[in-house]
Amino acid sequence: MRILTTFLVAMTFVVLSGCQTKEGGRAASQEYNDRAKQAQGDSTSQPQSGLVAGNQALSAALVTSTGGRDEQASLSQAISEQTAAAAADRKIIRNGDLTIETESPAEGQRKITSIAESHGGFVVTSEFKHNDGNGQAKPSQTVTVVVRVPFAQFAATLDQIRGVGSRVVQEKVTGQDVSEEYFDLEARIRTKKALEAQFLEIMKQARKVSDALEVQTQLADVRTEIERFEGRRRFLDNQSALSTITSTLQMPMPLVTASTTGFGHSVKQAFGDAVDVAASIVLFVVQAVIVLTPVAFLIVLPVWFIWRVLRRRSELTKEPEPVAESQ
Repeated sequence: MRILTTFLVAMTFVVLSGCQTKEGGRAASQEYNDRAKQAQGDSTSQPQSGLVAGNQALSAALVTSTGGRDEQASLSQAISEQTAAAAADRKIIRNGDLTIETESPAEGQRKITSIAESHGGFVVTSEFKHNDGNGQAKPSQTVTVVVRVPFAQFAATLDQIRGVGSRVVQEKVTGQDVSEEYFDLEARIRTKKALEAQFLEIMKQARKVSDALEVQTQLADVRTEIERFEGRRRFLDNQSALSTITSTLQMPMPLVTASTTGFGHSVKQAFGDAVDVAASIVLFVVQAVIVLTPVAFLIVLPVWFIWRVLRRRSELTKEPEPVAESQ
């Protein structure tokens, strides 16, 4: 009986120890799981916070880059506007010179006049020449037209003038930048006008006639320089505002083809050369006679007449030589 009681007590103690150990294990496992979840949560939250910070930095960078792009675009636009304004303020004198072949130069002249007027320009000079050819060549016509058009219409007018004829033989386009001279003239005009205003104030305060006359002389010199500078500025304005195009219209040159080989051609050419040489000699002799005839009448004949008169006088005044007596 005592043995059975001792066995039951021992078994109860073992069961109770096992339950406590299982609860402790469960607690430890629960604690471990809780810590693992917390660690996993921390690790999860840290990448999420880093991702959020990265997104915020990227957004800030995008905003900054967008602002920089906008600022760069506005700066580029301002530079472009400034460049366009500087180009608009430039004073450039452009001239064009064309030589065009056409079957009808007179018709081309009318077309060029119409083209210039359609672009707001006008004809400065128009010259027409007709060559009969002297029976050796085909008669030809040559027309020279000088037109002036606005600077902005120079290229368009030049393109249309090229199409007037069948072929452009020669073309030359020149441009001269006179902006520096133009701005220098403006600065000089402003300086001279300021000096003129000072002279006017001094003249108002002058009390002596001599002082007033001296100031007036200097004022007249300043006004002369101002007028000269303004005249040059107006000339540059006119030349840069209107471009000049000179067009020469001529008929196509005839193509001459001839056989230059063979004995017969050589004989014919030699005979022609001989005739030309003989004709040249005859013409030279005729010209010499024509030239020397007046010289003979005006110089040689009077000299010969004077020589004859002097000779006769010398013979009359010459004493006779004594005749020797014969023994």
